[in-house]
Amino acid sequence: MGKRRSARLADQWRPSGSPAAMATAAVLRGPAPHWVESFQKAREEGSGSGTWRRRSVISFGSKNRTIGVAAKNQQITHANNTVSNFKRFHGRAFNDPYIQKEKENLSYDLVPMKNGGVGIKVVYMGEEHLFSVEQITAMLLTKLKETAENSLKKPVTDCVISVPSFFTDAERRSVLDAAQIVGLNCLRLMNDMTAVALNYGIYKQDLPSLDEKPRIVVFVDMGHSAFQVSACAFNKGKLKVLGTAFDPFLGGKNFDEKLVEHFCAEFKAKYKLDAKSKIRALLRLYQECEKLKKLMSSNSTDIPLNIECFMNDKDVSGKMNRSQFEELCADLLQKIETPLYSLMEQTRLKPEDVSAVEIVGGTTRIPAVKEKIARFFGKDISTTLNADEAVARGCALQCAILSPAFKVREFSVTDAVPFPISLVWNHDSEDTEGVHEVFGKNHAAPFSKVLTFLRRGPFELEAFYSDPQAVPYPEAKIGRFIVQNVSAQKDGEKSRVKVKVRVNTHGIFTISTASMVEKVPAEDSEASCVEADMDCPNQRSPENPDSDANEKKVDQPPEAKKPKIKVVNVELPVEANLVWQLGKDLLNMYIETEGKMIMQDKLEKERNDAKNAVEEYVYEFRDKLCGPYEKFICEQDHQNFLRLLTETEDWLYEEGEDQAKQAYVDKLEELMKIGTPVKVRFQEAEERPKMFEELGQRLQHYAKIAADFRNKDEKYNHIDESEMKKVEKSVNEVMEWMNNVMNAQAKKSLDQDPVVRAQEIKAKIKELNNACEPIVTQPKPKIESPKLERTPNGPNIDKKEEDLEGKNNFGAEPPHQNGECYPNEKSSVNMDLD
Repeated sequence: MGKRRSARLADQWRPSGSPAAMATAAVLRGPAPHWVESFQKAREEGSGSGTWRRRSVISFGSKNRTIGVAAKNQQITHANNTVSNFKRFHGRAFNDPYIQKEKENLSYDLVPMKNGGVGIKVVYMGEEHLFSVEQITAMLLTKLKETAENSLKKPVTDCVISVPSFFTDAERRSVLDAAQIVGLNCLRLMNDMTAVALNYGIYKQDLPSLDEKPRIVVFVDMGHSAFQVSACAFNKGKLKVLGTAFDPFLGGKNFDEKLVEHFCAEFKAKYKLDAKSKIRALLRLYQECEKLKKLMSSNSTDIPLNIECFMNDKDVSGKMNRSQFEELCADLLQKIETPLYSLMEQTRLKPEDVSAVEIVGGTTRIPAVKEKIARFFGKDISTTLNADEAVARGCALQCAILSPAFKVREFSVTDAVPFPISLVWNHDSEDTEGVHEVFGKNHAAPFSKVLTFLRRGPFELEAFYSDPQAVPYPEAKIGRFIVQNVSAQKDGEKSRVKVKVRVNTHGIFTISTASMVEKVPAEDSEASCVEADMDCPNQRSPENPDSDANEKKVDQPPEAKKPKIKVVNVELPVEANLVWQLGKDLLNMYIETEGKMIMQDKLEKERNDAKNAVEEYVYEFRDKLCGPYEKFICEQDHQNFLRLLTETEDWLYEEGEDQAKQAYVDKLEELMKIGTPVKVRFQEAEERPKMFEELGQRLQHYAKIAADFRNKDEKYNHIDESEMKKVEKSVNEVMEWMNNVMNAQAKKSLDQDPVVRAQEIKAKIKELNNACEPIVTQPKPKIESPKLERTPNGPNIDKKEEDLEGKNNFGAEPPHQNGECYPNEKSSVNMDLD
């Protein structure tokens, strides 16, 4: 596709975009920061310098959407219309138990969509709107795309998106739909831990060679909402994920909730205040508890918690230290070991087999979490990776690998299938079912397998997760695939149908192709045979033609012609009915809606910029009118302009609070009609003396040269007198002009427009230089050496030269060019070597 542009998304997102010559990545973690990282900027400016930090929060207003830090700041004041913690809603039905549980803790409303999915109800532009989670994520991706494009100064069209390794096919397809809404082509969905491992391994210079035992590294990531671990084997230029384990419901927000519950109970007993009864008070408490948690990670002493005007105009306070916090969260800390045990059991590793344990994710900064992990492995944990940006950097590297614009060290990545996947089907003309596990747990991915079925007609395959209890998703079924247009062979035998199943680069199971092996007489369809020979050279059955011919040879007379049989692979259509897939019409509607909202945001930004320009002009000019501009406007105009500025300020905060863009543009033009002349007078008063001084210096310079010429100075005696008169004339004319305008300007007051502008003086300087400089810088003519002009023994020398010339001619040697003065020397032969 030519030069690719790439991008990416994870824990509570990690989208990454990269234009043709760039690669970028981004990380979102729920309401916590997400990251947009540029591979190009990081490479140019040093590690981490290409990262932009944003917040995964979207706030809906009466005019536009606010995304990122600005939205986070509105979370308390506009709680009902500010959306966060939405990543885990992807690919789930509204009646999903997880959705129903989370619904109770949100400040905004969740409602069912027509397709049974999760809808988010907000008031946008004065009207009630219902957005799907794909639309909400698309809004966030729009902001990330804009951030990357603004920094890279190039369009972003392709992306790489990272997701938690425990995401199911339905969740992954939902994320891909969100990228499609924004117009981003997702080149790969990358598992969080795989991205971390790539970030770790690609820079390592001391990895064992391919024929040596691999280095085993365990990566532990505890972010805002989930806990993930993986074991990876590293060789030089190679990474293989051995296994993954996780707790999707253990993260930083669970520790925050423990603190919130504690202080809710304390405030209820101490102040008789029920924080849970008011969403704003609860959100403020969540914010303060998150700060308290971070402070306790670096301090073991008592840390105070104070909130002013918490509820009913009452201030509240409390305190906690690290040991109390650890005791409060003891049950959460116990949960850390379960995924670690699971990982070691899956991979059959022992702690001594692990070379290093790398931790990432903001919640791993809690000392008790670090201690639990270190104690389990019996070794010190490593923090060489950036806890917040590790996934983004890994994805940025993946972007660079996918982009032909970057030269990246070769590094192969083999991921793992997190959940075992099986297929079930009905036997032809039988009631019994066949079941086969096509991909086991931790099977290498991406990977394809070809299954062969004997069928006389269309048949159905159903894919599902073999171990539903291990999948953090209520639906075990992945999808139903119907292989169509299958028919029996001409002799009535069953047809061989080859079905290619695949876990693709996104980690999604799919039936990529299906084909039917058909035997066709060569004379009936030569063209088809040629095509089959080209497309499927390895699919031909060499025994069939010969064996069939031998069987028929017994019954037929010897002179009968032996028929030739060709094997053709006929491609078959496969109809997929997936557990979660947005319909094409619905997706197109979402794309159109997002485009309208992007345009509305753009128009609102332009309107706000125009309004801010008026406000800035008012404040700037009012200050300067009482300062540097005061002398450059008459008293009457000064008072009138100050009054106009005050009236404009009042208008801005009253009827001008919400006007169209053109109203602000007109208001600014009205102010500038008066303000611009004042500003110009001030600038001219600053610049004009400098220009006059420069002009005076040039005049003195040329006048001195003219005087030196009149005094017969040797430096200028080669210049023609008529030429020098031109210099004197130019100097006199410009001098007269300068004296006239300076005298005229001296009669003007500062509050009047200047007689002459600095630009005019600059033009005069250029004119003077153009007239005089070529004359006064004429080089002296070169004078020949006296030796050559006249020599006492001139005739003899001339004769010798003639004799020498004659000798040369006598030798029949051609005349030599410069640099060949010694043709007979041996060294001259070496000249040809160059």
